[in-house]
Amino acid sequence: MIYGVVNLRREATLSLVVGNSIGQREVIDTVIDTGFDGFLSLPSETIIRLGLPWRTSNTATLGDGSETLFDFYTVTVIWDGQYREIDIAAAETEPLLGMAMLYGYRLQVDDVEGGIVKIEAL
Repeated sequence: MIYGVVNLRREATLSLVVGNSIGQREVIDTVIDTGFDGFLSLPSETIIRLGLPWRTSNTATLGDGSETLFDFYTVTVIWDGQYREIDIAAAETEPLLGMAMLYGYRLQVDDVEGGIVKIEAL
């Protein structure tokens, strides 16, 4: 089981450990975004600091229907106690955790400030 918390802006949040292939790790705070179908987004500052390898560029459709080009990188995350290698999108926003990361899991949110966010395998 994975636990997070609802912040003061009423966002479901989760801290994740991310890292590179040589073992450099850091904890990032993410906002769960059910409108994002990818795994994870990270700002370029974090990508550069960890020296993450570039994978590809691809066009994605945003929530407002517009399309934009994103660069994708490879990162290792600790997810449900396991190391997992995923592709992340570079985006100059707060880190977002998307539905691809949650696939195969149940998401429960006590939607009050300080509420519990619980993610469990199906």
